[in-house]
Amino acid sequence: MSDVRQRRATRPRRDDVGDTEPLDRLVRQWFVSRGWQPFPFQETVWSGMTAGRSGLLHATTGAGKTYAVWMGALRHVLATAGADPRGLAVLWLTPMRALAVDTARALEVPLGALELPWTVGVRTGDTSSGERARQARRLPETLVTTPESLSLLLSRADSREQLQRVRVVIVDEWHELMGNKRGVQTQLALARLRRWNPDLVVWGLSATLGNLDVAMEVLLGPGHAGLRVEGRVPKRVAVDTVIPASMERFPWAGHLGVRLLDRVVREIDGAATTLLFTNTRSQAELWYQALLDARPDWAGLIVLHHGSLDRSLRDWVEQGLKQGTLKACVCTSSLDLGVDFLPVERVLQVGSPKGVARLLQRAGRSGHAPGRTSRVTCVPSHAFELVEAAAARRAAEAGHIESRRPPEKPLDVLVQHLVTVALGGGFLPDAMRDEVRATHAYRALTDDEWQWALDFVIRGGSSLHAYPEYHRVVVDETGVHVVRDAGIARRHRMSVGTIVSDAAMEVRWLSGGRIGYVEESFIGRLDKGDCFLFAGRLLELVRVHEMTAYVRRGKAGKGAVPRWNGGKMPLSSELAHAVVDLVERAGREDYAEPELQALAPLFRLQARWSHIPAEDELLIEILKTREGHHFFCYPFAGRHANTGLASLLAWRIARTRPASFSICATDYGLELLCPEPIDWEGAMADGLFSDTKLEADVLDSLNFGQLARGRFREIARVAGLVFQGYPGQPKSTRQLQASSQLFYEVFEKYDPRNLLLLQSRREVLEQELEFTRLAITLREITAKRIRIVHASRPTPFSFPILVERIREKLSTEKVSDRVERMVADLERAAEREVGRRVGRGSGR
Repeated sequence: MSDVRQRRATRPRRDDVGDTEPLDRLVRQWFVSRGWQPFPFQETVWSGMTAGRSGLLHATTGAGKTYAVWMGALRHVLATAGADPRGLAVLWLTPMRALAVDTARALEVPLGALELPWTVGVRTGDTSSGERARQARRLPETLVTTPESLSLLLSRADSREQLQRVRVVIVDEWHELMGNKRGVQTQLALARLRRWNPDLVVWGLSATLGNLDVAMEVLLGPGHAGLRVEGRVPKRVAVDTVIPASMERFPWAGHLGVRLLDRVVREIDGAATTLLFTNTRSQAELWYQALLDARPDWAGLIVLHHGSLDRSLRDWVEQGLKQGTLKACVCTSSLDLGVDFLPVERVLQVGSPKGVARLLQRAGRSGHAPGRTSRVTCVPSHAFELVEAAAARRAAEAGHIESRRPPEKPLDVLVQHLVTVALGGGFLPDAMRDEVRATHAYRALTDDEWQWALDFVIRGGSSLHAYPEYHRVVVDETGVHVVRDAGIARRHRMSVGTIVSDAAMEVRWLSGGRIGYVEESFIGRLDKGDCFLFAGRLLELVRVHEMTAYVRRGKAGKGAVPRWNGGKMPLSSELAHAVVDLVERAGREDYAEPELQALAPLFRLQARWSHIPAEDELLIEILKTREGHHFFCYPFAGRHANTGLASLLAWRIARTRPASFSICATDYGLELLCPEPIDWEGAMADGLFSDTKLEADVLDSLNFGQLARGRFREIARVAGLVFQGYPGQPKSTRQLQASSQLFYEVFEKYDPRNLLLLQSRREVLEQELEFTRLAITLREITAKRIRIVHASRPTPFSFPILVERIREKLSTEKVSDRVERMVADLERAAEREVGRRVGRGSGR
């Protein structure tokens, strides 16, 4: 599809303003022609938008949200501007480029039948320069774009002239944006559009979200009342699990999934088209290869899709899914969002989804139409993921879906936005401050914080005033704050956005042609001639030049799999609570769920060797082995919070006596390993789990300075302190790290109250350590009964944590060998115990 499809045959007169009856009639005729009947929620949205109301539409995937707000937008524009709005009237924001073209197609479909000579355009990072030039001359009536591209439009000198006629903004997949800085970027852009048009109508679309009222307030801004619509349509979501024929009693992460390959192949074979979701790109590469090895005849029918593959490859895959020509696609979150793949019948989820919303989102990729059943089948990669699958199903049925927490006052985003607006015609400080405070993110922005941000873009703050390149904004003779320097303007436009990742190296065939991107750190560990799996192929590294890795096809054999950051997601609070409930049920011998029935031997052995905690209990296991003295604790708080808790406990013990610990944490529990015995009961009596002075203790217990430096690297890029390079001349990760570290050290030495430094520390606490969740966990622990068990050997609960620690030290093959020996020893111990019990019973 071309980015803009012309429909300018005849321009209607301007005397049709306010008359929506002809459009209403045509809309209903179009629905009937497709065998549809408008749902009540769609009509509610149409009426609200026609009346000029903003709001949030929450409905399941495939329920008809797109045409609810699209027809409402058309009615509103017709009622206020007529069929010829003479410029851009509707902005449609999407979080993913891949959604933009798909969305534009869907919006274009009814226009002919509705007799509206509108054009629908697309503007993203993939839009051609020719199309951008056409849009610069005249924007279409509807533009589908991303938050980043909207910010770039706001940076144009003629931005007000181009955008002041926008009457409706639709923010698609709002739940994906509101919890991160891209959502803040969207809030600031909407505030700018509202200044130009106070009657702007804004609607958000969401499919899986817990805190709907907060989501609407974040979207619309403080003081803006909105209409919240929930699209309740008959839509069944089926969640089931591939249950192994036999289940081990000593689980460990990662090894079980591919053992279920035969079952997965049968599931795929029985459906026309299947999406197989994994949680990481590395896992996707491995599963794709395993499926091809199992079914060579599927070559060309099964494909791979993740965010590091070249855009052209992903486009080809998506087109095949839409046309129903593919048997299966192994994918990651790159296909989570609302691209319509009507032929998809089945969704498989490898490993735990880690969250209820994520599971429902992925389930919605199948049966993607009103009235059709969406089905997702979980494929566990270890035994406890059977519990998580059952817990996710129960939580979904109960409507316990995760909330998204919006960021508060990220000043790096504000600094970037100020430069954007200064480029786009400039601003007056007092009016701009009021505009910024009209957003949810900056509603509590203080005068001092505002003045700091303003000073930072004008003269680089108190530390960088001697460097002209950081005097980005100047004050003209009328008091308007603008950007004059062409070099600053160019670098800023190339850096707009809040998506930050490590420098990626381009992977190209030696003979020409791009395959995709992998992180620089992975390529840096390879030598010339080493092989690695990428894009479903075995590739041999030939040479590296600047930021490009040149490869050729590798010879048959094994290869490393690229590792991307962000591979370990923590268990959400909602799913963790559902898991705790099922664990307690197992302790009561309540095995109503089929997944728990499969795990009954595991839970019964745990009860014999230790204890199964009730919901109001905290289980602690103490064990002595040849390695030392182990302390296992099971808060079920998620990986990040458990890691923070483990470091906190170790630091509090070491503060009172000399002690060194090895630390490990999983979603369920944590381990502290010490060479010497520790009086844990005495430590608990002295406030080991206290939440007093918690923040100070957490900061002291970790290498917090290094964590904050890492976070500052991202903040420095968003704030415009570090430039990532011009096209074809990207800077390496090492260069970017060196630059950001220099700024960090300068600020720390000469400007210790620099607000970007303080922000980096705050983000580490909340995002990397989940400090709020850690505090809640400690409060819950103090209200629980503590059950201490002195175990004689590793238990089914402690074994996966123990293996996780071993895994961090050994290669995968060595881990497998060692774990198999450990499992064999524990199983023999369990069998001997059963034999003794049987013997005692026969003796009686």
